[in-house]
Amino acid sequence: MIPEIAKTILSLRDADLKLRNELIQKGQLSDGYNPKMAELHNRNAAKLEEIIEEIGYPTADKVGEEASEAAWLVIQHAIGQPDFMKKCHNLLESAIESKQANARQLAYLTDRIAVLEGNPQLYGTQFDWNESGELVPNDYDDLSLVNQRRQAIGLNTLEEQTELLQKQVKIENQSPPADYKKRRQEMNAWRKAVGWVEE
Repeated sequence: MIPEIAKTILSLRDADLKLRNELIQKGQLSDGYNPKMAELHNRNAAKLEEIIEEIGYPTADKVGEEASEAAWLVIQHAIGQPDFMKKCHNLLESAIESKQANARQLAYLTDRIAVLEGNPQLYGTQFDWNESGELVPNDYDDLSLVNQRRQAIGLNTLEEQTELLQKQVKIENQSPPADYKKRRQEMNAWRKAVGWVEE
């Protein structure tokens, strides 16, 4: 285990969660991709990429369980860096094959990449607001298959998860975007700009 690197990774996670909490308090989390958050996510991704260049994927045996989980969170949030996320996806797959990482983490990352690329998700881990102002899973292929895949890696059913997340956003006082169509247009323009989808 490399304590200094673990400490650095944990500090990246803590900065991310602190800013997220501030945006929730101000009621700004659902108003598109906040520029401060985008900047922090990109900075965190750049730092984590340096670490990965040095030690490979930060598995629990290299940095400890907590820092490995924190690294995954940083990767999940690096949505402005398609190449970095895809590279980490491949590294995480290899780490799982050698029993050094968690299959649930790969499921979340697989789904996030799929959604950003405009494809249906496999595990139903990614959620967004719909036109009626409800938090619902992003598009997925087939509910029974999604639930089979979720069960295989120890996740609850998609129906249970939907209920949990809908309760959580109420507790956090999160509200849907004021203008659903405008937010969709901005999101699609952003996905093209950073390279998730072609023109």
